[in-house]
Amino acid sequence: MASSARPRGRQVNVLQALALLLAFLLVAGIGGVLAAGLALPAAATVSSLTNGTAQVFEDLPTALEELPLSQKSTIYAADGTVLATFYYENRIVVPLTDISPLMQRAVIDTEDKRFYEHGGVDPTGILRAAVKNATTSGLQGASTLTQQYVKNVLIEDALAKNDQAAVNAARDDSISRKLREAKLAIALEQKYTKDEILGRYLNIAQFGINVWGVEAACEYYFGHSAKEMTPAEAATLAGVTNGPSIYDPEHSTAKSQERRNIVLGLMLAEHDITEAEYQTAIATPLKDMLHITPTAQGCMSANVIGGVTYNAGFFCDYVTWVIKNDPAFGKTVEDRKQLLERGGLDIHTSIDLHLQQIANTEVNNGVPQNDPSGVASSIVTVEPGTGLIKAMAENRTFNNTSAPGDRETAVNFNTGTAYGSSTGFQPGSSFKPFTLLAWLQDGHSLYETVNGAKVSYNGNAFKASCLDGGAYRLYSPWTPSNSEGGGTGNVTALQATTNSINTAYVAMASKIDLCDTFTNAKNLGVTAANGGPLQIAPSGVIGGASNVSPLSMAAAYAALAANGNFCEPVAITSMTDASGKSLAVPQPNCRQAIDPKVAATAVYAMSTVIKSGTASGIHWPSSRPAAGKTGTTDHSVETWFVGFTPQLSTAVWTGYSEGNHPLERMTINGVYKSAFYGATISAPTWKRFMLQALANAPATPFPAPDPTLLYGAKVTVPNVVGQSPAAATATLQAAGFTVTTAPAPVYSDQPAGTVASTNPAAGSSVTRGSSVELTVSNGPAPVVVSPPIGLPTGPPNGKSNPLRSAIEARRHSCRQPRGGWGSGARLRLARRAQLVCAA
Repeated sequence: MASSARPRGRQVNVLQALALLLAFLLVAGIGGVLAAGLALPAAATVSSLTNGTAQVFEDLPTALEELPLSQKSTIYAADGTVLATFYYENRIVVPLTDISPLMQRAVIDTEDKRFYEHGGVDPTGILRAAVKNATTSGLQGASTLTQQYVKNVLIEDALAKNDQAAVNAARDDSISRKLREAKLAIALEQKYTKDEILGRYLNIAQFGINVWGVEAACEYYFGHSAKEMTPAEAATLAGVTNGPSIYDPEHSTAKSQERRNIVLGLMLAEHDITEAEYQTAIATPLKDMLHITPTAQGCMSANVIGGVTYNAGFFCDYVTWVIKNDPAFGKTVEDRKQLLERGGLDIHTSIDLHLQQIANTEVNNGVPQNDPSGVASSIVTVEPGTGLIKAMAENRTFNNTSAPGDRETAVNFNTGTAYGSSTGFQPGSSFKPFTLLAWLQDGHSLYETVNGAKVSYNGNAFKASCLDGGAYRLYSPWTPSNSEGGGTGNVTALQATTNSINTAYVAMASKIDLCDTFTNAKNLGVTAANGGPLQIAPSGVIGGASNVSPLSMAAAYAALAANGNFCEPVAITSMTDASGKSLAVPQPNCRQAIDPKVAATAVYAMSTVIKSGTASGIHWPSSRPAAGKTGTTDHSVETWFVGFTPQLSTAVWTGYSEGNHPLERMTINGVYKSAFYGATISAPTWKRFMLQALANAPATPFPAPDPTLLYGAKVTVPNVVGQSPAAATATLQAAGFTVTTAPAPVYSDQPAGTVASTNPAAGSSVTRGSSVELTVSNGPAPVVVSPPIGLPTGPPNGKSNPLRSAIEARRHSCRQPRGGWGSGARLRLARRAQLVCAA
């Protein structure tokens, strides 16, 4: 906000100004301009007319606050290609030695031909202007280059501080302002040499409507640096400073050419160019000299570079948000914005334009930008082991104006809210690897089995040590189902991963601490897209609790590709300020977040997703190791594939960017489906991008899985025969087994209702986590004796029955016949026989 008008010292009336001027000229004639400037208060006493004038002059400041000049900042791709520039004033500061001598002389000849003779103010010029101003209605300036530099510094300082009142004061064409400039100019001449003042002036002056400093002006108008200039070019730019908008060469070419020719005459008169150079210059039409080279401002210029479409505006915008969000670049957001627009920064970034072009092409091949469905899709790639963001694209065009066109936006689907305004998306099953890691960290193995059937969970079914009470409380039954995969009965953790079985993963989560899943996600850089913590809930295990960003998922998976070494994603690799000083930039802070054995085993499981699981339909070449995970939320609202090789980790998301609209019973990119999944669009897009991106990279294998985590530790089945089923279950679960019960009891020597046997049997050495089946005893087998008198003797249904004949002939015992009693008539006869035995 602009501050209120500031005091400008005592105002000077006309008589005082004339007295001050006469006193100044009197002393200047005796002792020179510099002495005049310093001795003016004493000289002012020569007449009573000057009463108070000395005090007026002493009230004026002598120290000029010179802030660093506002310069344009530039963002570069990894190969040095310019992505975008940012500036409040398009300026490039260079030393005087890098400015053509012709340009130096042209400015001096035009603005201040006695520049090297005076001490900051020009008495001759002042007297000439005073006479003309006193005898005419107009005002003639007498400002030297030093005074003009002072004026520009005051304006720059006010603009940098957003002080409009100070800007107006600096531009005020009044006698008091002239006096202020004069005193500051005199003091400045004591501080700098003439060449230093000239160089500073040529860097601060405005050379057109939107160009400041001679270097930027020369590049803009003529397409080359200011080091080598022709007389016509030098004269053109020297003539602009008198009226930057009036004599702008691009927008007011005719007036600018007239002004150029006047300057050429002044240069000829001062013998700085020859007659031949003069004639050649004035004969050259200005329009033929111009080679306008616009300095594209802002990230929209990164969409098309050198005629090639990269659509890198979203990445560029992400870089600006990194700067604006980091206190290392300024105390406030406004300070950081000022640094970007005024600081003359050179910002080198991680983006690989070759990969960026592929990413932009393939994300649009998956879902064209103009597809009638309006479905959005994004892709982002992170380098494992470094965190460098290599590509970032979406099927939209970056446009941060107030009126973007159709399918144009400034919302970056790949990032969180603070870095591109996206609210993120639920990850679906692509979140499962964080539970898989927790499963392995808890000592379970990939070949351990869980119940993959559809089960309802109630009450405190999920341990959660990070929550109050140590458990997640379900207040109503929760029955998860499957979106991509399916399963019934016991399945291994490996099968659950390969086929993305939600029910099995929830069963896995019920056997470990729920909090461990979300701790793993946090340790791998995944938070809610709005910057808050992830919601800890059972539904989060299968990606149905919090919205996350594709960038955070790509970075988390990159850690798995790097043997558990997590690196925070970085976009800026180096940065220097206008003086060339290196500035600290955000670091990846790489750290071992996951045990390498756990990471390698999880990667092994995730590789089966591509080989034989939910993403096998993309037909990834078996010669190049890769791993990943599909993700599909309820009703196909969000569809994902996040996958990696040792060299690159890439996340692809597809869905509607606004609202929860299912991708069901619709046509996308000309293909109708009843439901779209992570393997439908996102996984094929990932494949197309990755194969091209890795075309020249070696096929590097992943580390082998840990044998114990793969197959499980061998443990002995405890002897629980004779125990109650509840006690036996507790004993077996404590030993790391899952427990099931056979559907029918058997006769045994164990008491009825106790465990008769286990399968595997007690003493067997099996994998921890294996399933043990309990068989419950029905008590000892009964003894069979002859049936009582009156037992029917005829064969049932006219058929012979050996058992009945045996009973009637009393040639049987009370033992159960070999093969059991059977069913039907035979069983009824047996029950009668048991009555006899019981008697």
